[in-house]
Amino acid sequence: MTPAHDNEVTRPVAASPGEPGGQDPAVRAEAPAERPAERQTGGVPDGPDPTAGASAVVEEPSQPQRIRRPADAFKFAASVAGVAGVLLLVNIAQGTTQGLQTDIREGTERAPHLLLSLATLVSSFGVLAVPVAFAVDRLLRREGLRVAVGLLAAVIAFALTVALDGWEVPAAPGGVLDSLIWGGSQTAPLHTDITPVIAFVTAVRMTGRPRWQAVTWTMIGLAALTGLTAQYASVSALVATYCLGRAIGYGTLYAVGTPNPRPPGTAVLVALRRLGLRPLRARRLPDLNEVRRYDVAVEDCERAGHPAGERRLEVTVLDRDQQTAGMLYRVWRLVRLRDRSTRRAVRSLRRSLEQESLMAYALHAAGVRTPRLLGTSEVGTEAALLAYEHAPGRRLAELDDEELTDGFLTDLWRQLEVMQQARLAHRRLERDAILRGEDGTAWIVDLRAGEIAATDLQLRLDLAQLLTTLALRVGAERAVRTAVEVLGVRTLATAVPLLQRVALNRDTRAALRQDRGLLTRIREQILRLEPEIEVAPIRLERFRLRTIVSIVALTIAAYIVFPQLSNVDIGGLVARAEWWWIAVGAAGTVATYLAAAWMLMGFVPERLPLGRTLLVQLAASFVKLVAPAAVTGVALNTRYLQRAGIRPGPAVASVSASQLVGLAVHILLLVLFGFITGSTDNATKNLAPSRMIVIVLLAVAVAAGIAAAIPPVRRIVADRLRSMFSGVVPRLVDVLQTPRKLVTGFGGTLLLTAGFVVCLDASIRAFGGELAWTAVVVVFLTGNALGSAAPTPGGLGAVEGALSVGLTISGLPAETATSAVLLFRLLTFWLPVLPGWAAFAYLQRKEAI
Repeated sequence: MTPAHDNEVTRPVAASPGEPGGQDPAVRAEAPAERPAERQTGGVPDGPDPTAGASAVVEEPSQPQRIRRPADAFKFAASVAGVAGVLLLVNIAQGTTQGLQTDIREGTERAPHLLLSLATLVSSFGVLAVPVAFAVDRLLRREGLRVAVGLLAAVIAFALTVALDGWEVPAAPGGVLDSLIWGGSQTAPLHTDITPVIAFVTAVRMTGRPRWQAVTWTMIGLAALTGLTAQYASVSALVATYCLGRAIGYGTLYAVGTPNPRPPGTAVLVALRRLGLRPLRARRLPDLNEVRRYDVAVEDCERAGHPAGERRLEVTVLDRDQQTAGMLYRVWRLVRLRDRSTRRAVRSLRRSLEQESLMAYALHAAGVRTPRLLGTSEVGTEAALLAYEHAPGRRLAELDDEELTDGFLTDLWRQLEVMQQARLAHRRLERDAILRGEDGTAWIVDLRAGEIAATDLQLRLDLAQLLTTLALRVGAERAVRTAVEVLGVRTLATAVPLLQRVALNRDTRAALRQDRGLLTRIREQILRLEPEIEVAPIRLERFRLRTIVSIVALTIAAYIVFPQLSNVDIGGLVARAEWWWIAVGAAGTVATYLAAAWMLMGFVPERLPLGRTLLVQLAASFVKLVAPAAVTGVALNTRYLQRAGIRPGPAVASVSASQLVGLAVHILLLVLFGFITGSTDNATKNLAPSRMIVIVLLAVAVAAGIAAAIPPVRRIVADRLRSMFSGVVPRLVDVLQTPRKLVTGFGGTLLLTAGFVVCLDASIRAFGGELAWTAVVVVFLTGNALGSAAPTPGGLGAVEGALSVGLTISGLPAETATSAVLLFRLLTFWLPVLPGWAAFAYLQRKEAI
């Protein structure tokens, strides 16, 4: 038995369910004598009197008076997005919005004047009178706190609307204002007479009172209509006002909280009696995945001729307000994954109850060892319960290592085999869904996400999930070995393409952060048994998070770069450009590919052909169009080394060694030339650093110190460095034993920087500019560092912005600096794309990458 919670209270069933915990009177559970028993068959006797067991008590912690509903936060975010969407729409489609306003004005001119005047009179009085009447009604019903929350939302809405009206008129773009208000009108874009009413109505919650809702929103609609007919409001302004009022109302509700509608344990026992059960006592268990659980003892009347005994049930309670918990995450998974293998994002209480019930009955009918479902019932209007037979045992997360015997693991795989044959997918085979009985057998629990008539993909996802869950506890070798004994190698091999983090549940992905190589070890264990299977992972994602970041970053980059281009006379610059210096810049670009090939060859003890290695570096110029440059170079070079016969571990170590040395040389050169450019006394060759270099170095040092003082950040950095040096240092030692390799590697690193500096300097001189070569070096090193850190393909936006600013600060005219940067990026980024594509296609045809 799980220890009782702190701050427990013991409640008799006879107590009113609405009393403790501040329950809403509208959802109090009815006493059994007040309504007929609503029975559902589920293997329970029909005979017991539903009023029996009235002396039963419930041990559970005191429930909070108010709760924050996830749905309120979601609706608040949606309303704020609506305001932003209106502002964006009226800025983009100004002609459309103004045309719509003109059509409305012409249409209202034909409407009967008397009717419009009557609507104006009714709305002017009713828009305030109806909410006031509702507030008085709530006060008479002793719901003053609800009215107070609504008034708070109205006050916030009024103050915010006035503040926004005062700020938006001078600050907003003229096109936005013209669309929000009528042409040259001096009225405010947001309306202080409607916004507070909408906020009040939202925060006071009229749900369940349809007549009040209908009258209130009719008055608000009439007020909006009169604003349109009187030509002091526009459609866009009214939509923005509505979204703002709703946002303030939902935001206030989420901040203050709403009365707790969850029925207490006493109401749960009342519902159990309606199922024909006789509860004796109940105790609240720790919540599992945001679901309430109770350990309930009921009378056992099945033994005829013997005194009545007792048996234990585990009762799961689904609360309506928790059905929206995790909605944003489910929406994200639904949009992100290609296959419709995710649960539906929006779930009703009835849908959740039916889904779990159906899965429980299907598993029991198939012969899977799972607790038997005795019955289901609603608990008031805000919850529902599922009563299961108690399965004595402990969950996988609570088991000691010695309890995870091969017999238990084998039995667990047998349960999965039965599920797979019946085409039942569990969808959450994590540590909380697996139970070890007192006799050492395996049980399957937590059926909320289950699916009947599952697809092949869903069944394979279950297999991959359980493999990973067990491997996290017993290791990859034991998990695979026990699975093969039951399922066979061929079945287990079908999970190999799905052993990827995106295919697993959220808690499992979090656990894999502590052991990033686990999935690889599971694949290797399976491949040793079945080496001829196809191991290419299935593409489950429609897009990656990195893609979204890249799109946003590219948008920002375009916003930065395009204004620069608009101020540049491209034709005039081409006519004035000195082609000799352009040729020098192109030669510097070619040298960078040769340098990159030497750099890789120098840190690989094995012999690599220069020609093919050079083509790989050229192919990287094509691949970096779709990913950040720092990522594509590493991935492509690692793939090339593996195809060349180098094992994965040494291949990764070689590429990491070249990258680490390149980073170290880059930092040393930046510091060195930063000191040189700081020289202000040429006669004494003073090498004092410039003030800007000192500020940058101090800022970096302070940021590093703050990061080192944060334990999680310190651990992450230490783990990354440890994993990097664990393979890189031995590889560097191998290189140091061969002077020729050492010269090739370090020479390629220096030549790479020199080639880019020559190209940038030639691009400056091509347009008549001239800078000290030390300044050019510093500007390039700084821009290249920012470009490597940027999430955009090839550092787009970041490199252009950094180089342009750096050259301008160094003394070049803005027009010359922009032209030089554009030429430099043309030579180093855009022109190599086509030959890079040809090299990429050739290497793929030759199976070199």
